[in-house]
Amino acid sequence: MSGTGIAPVGDCRIAYRRAGTSGPPVVLCHGAGIDDATVSWRHTIDALADDYRVYALDWPEYGNSTGDVTHSVETYVDILEGFLETLPFERVSLAGISMGGGVALGYALEHPDRVERLALVDSYGLGGRLPSALAWKTLSQVPGMTEFGKIAASTTTRSVRMVLDSLVADADALPDRFVDDARRKLMEPGSIQAFKAFQDNELSFSGRVATNFVDDLESLSVPTLLVHGKQDPLVPVEWSIRAAEKIPNSELELIDDCGHWTPRERPERFNERLREWLPDPQDAPMPQYTKDGMPGVTRASGD
Repeated sequence: MSGTGIAPVGDCRIAYRRAGTSGPPVVLCHGAGIDDATVSWRHTIDALADDYRVYALDWPEYGNSTGDVTHSVETYVDILEGFLETLPFERVSLAGISMGGGVALGYALEHPDRVERLALVDSYGLGGRLPSALAWKTLSQVPGMTEFGKIAASTTTRSVRMVLDSLVADADALPDRFVDDARRKLMEPGSIQAFKAFQDNELSFSGRVATNFVDDLESLSVPTLLVHGKQDPLVPVEWSIRAAEKIPNSELELIDDCGHWTPRERPERFNERLREWLPDPQDAPMPQYTKDGMPGVTRASGD
């Protein structure tokens, strides 16, 4: 079974994709920018659905989620906590890409007793400076530039590939479905505003970032898989290498010919490694549903 749902979290309505009816629960956290649960996790949701209960949420103002929030990792950690409270499980496994990795890590550091396993993919939050941040930050400060830029970028599939070229190893090799998903996001009204606000709150013109968990990694007690594309042009691969050295129970997977969007650039390799890392499907907890039953599932879908 697959479907979509809405979970109330504070003043937000958090949309999510849901798949699978048995197995351990896995929650997937997408990144910033031209992203949502479908863009990053389309193939992963399908790959896990037979053996896991999968939840892929959209952050506020991404996808179909709504909510007037401060767009920062700190806020998203609170959103994730509220979302997990709506699920009928005491412990879940978390996987997060880019910004979503930083959020998943932040939550795991605060609530290690609630996290079974953690996977950080090309993750934010593992270093103090993003060398490529200046260009994004500068563009975001020009009035109307981000909105104009995304409209121009969505004009053709070729223009979308040009945008993705700054994020992936080989934009020309990307499958059409990935390009179509990115184009859909670019064409959505206001789809880039949450990212602009996130940059205002998290990135400085020098490339310094507001969220850096490096000094906390040695205290992380959750088993952690770090996955990173070797050709990631946005988040330095050295961040994940260093994190793997600091986190007591960790494994590192570096993927060649891969940039920042590992689950979409190398889906088979990534999903195979993630499945190896996640709990045995036979070790599934019994869900403890409230009197309201399964939260938020509103429709079945084959998409």
